[in-house]
Amino acid sequence: MWQVMAQLTRPRTLVLRAPGTNCDEETAFAWELAGGAPERLHINQLVRGERRLAEFQILTIPGGFSYADSLGAGKLLANELTYRLQDPLHRFVEQDGLILGICNGFQALCKAGLLPQATLFFNDSGRFECRWVTLEPVNKGTCLWTRSIGHLVELPVAHGEGKFVPASDRALSQFWARDQVVFRYASPDGSDADYPLDPNGSVDHIAGLCNEKGTVFGLMPHPERHVLPWQHPRFRREERREGDGLAIFRNAIAALT
Repeated sequence: MWQVMAQLTRPRTLVLRAPGTNCDEETAFAWELAGGAPERLHINQLVRGERRLAEFQILTIPGGFSYADSLGAGKLLANELTYRLQDPLHRFVEQDGLILGICNGFQALCKAGLLPQATLFFNDSGRFECRWVTLEPVNKGTCLWTRSIGHLVELPVAHGEGKFVPASDRALSQFWARDQVVFRYASPDGSDADYPLDPNGSVDHIAGLCNEKGTVFGLMPHPERHVLPWQHPRFRREERREGDGLAIFRNAIAALT
């Protein structure tokens, strides 16, 4: 009985799947490790009304190649969110539901207008980039997903369209003024990063962005791929009690408990 009660008291987390999603199991594991109660659902289950977004407190859109990245990375998934789940999704955001978009999920959040005035474009290198990167946390407290993170973070990236591009110079200035920029690609010593340390050529080296309330958060690197210490390539040479990405999931759980 106590196990059932513990499950009911943990924040309910939806890990949304679509054709081509391939990081949903790792993301669900990260939520489980952080203290959430994750459930993996196909987007069609929401569209058909078999399940409701209102059943959950957290929505996660994980990485992968949804709909084979047809019409652009995350575009068709964004269309599904915009035209088939618009009302429940807007209610979810208005009621301060938490949303995390990772890699392909970040692309979908931008193209669906949940993180407006920005998009993710083809990497400057013209090729798929798969490597570990260093991230500098620059958010001053708006983003509840990163409130406990005050140090450089190391996470892997794996994308072909990860270049952060704001809609205009004005939009970029507003992101900074409103404390919406969450992570920047950096060198291991915290200084500015050029390629390959910035793997895609993002404007201002931006790797993650949140909405003005800090409840919707998107980032290109994969926090779910570094929740355990031995997932890091230098784990035998460095003392790590947990992976750097786990704090992102734990912060969301802490905000709801």
